[in-house]
This record gives sequence, structure tokens and C-alpha cells, in this order.
Amino acid sequence: MTMEALPKALEVDEKSPEFKDLLPSQTASSLCISSRSESVWTATPRSKWEIYRKPIIIMSVGGAILLFGVVITCLAYILKLGDNSLKVLKMTGPAFLSLGLMMLVCGLVWVPIIKKKQKQKQKSVFFQTLKSFFLNR
Repeated sequence: MTMEALPKALEVDEKSPEFKDLLPSQTASSLCISSRSESVWTATPRSKWEIYRKPIIIMSVGGAILLFGVVITCLAYILKLGDNSLKVLKMTGPAFLSLGLMMLVCGLVWVPIIKKKQKQKQKSVFFQTLKSFFLNR
């Protein structure tokens, strides 16, 4: 919406202090649109899969990479290979091990964070309904 589309009564002079106050302000709807988290205004229930989908995927991929690293590391010490192949396996095995373990731990840490966030959201919704109950009387 441009300044030309606003009625003349709503326009504020650029030199006035009200103009400086109005310029950087954002409404609640624009804040909710620009935020990455879900909006407080929409109370659509989400399934457990929608809530925990990302950590489950991260843990699964991390576990698969960890197992792949274990297999490669074991093969490097069990098989009798040439020097170049042995060097490559001994370098890539631990790299996959550490990458897989890091992703697995990130997913495992993510789950309690999401649970805490869900509890805070439930408390927030409860207090908002309680507040609206007392204010609307």
C-alpha cells in the first residue's frame, strides 16, 4: 500500500515525530509472516509426524552414515588391500563415523528442545485464553 492510496486524514507529515515512530513499526500480522516459527494466531493441530519429522530424518540419516563409517573402517582393517586403497579407507571410514555420530547426536538433542517448545506453546495458549476470558468480562 503506497502513501498515495491512503486517505489524506491518515497521512503524517515527514517532519513530525509521529512519522519517525510509524516508519519502522510493524504490525502483528507482518511480524508473524516474517517469523520462521509458526504463528500464534493459527491454532491448527499438528500431528506427531509433522512435529518430529526433521529430527527423525536427521537421526535416521546420521545412523545410516555412522553404520556406513563403521563398515568402511572395519573393512580397512580386515581386508588385505593395496596401500592406496587402504589409505583411502582409513581416512574415509573415521570421517563417515564422525559425521554420522554428529548428525545422530544433533537429532537426539533436537527432540527434547521440540518437546520443551511444545510445552511452552501450550502454556502460552492457556494463558492467552485465560487473559482473554478476564479481559472480555
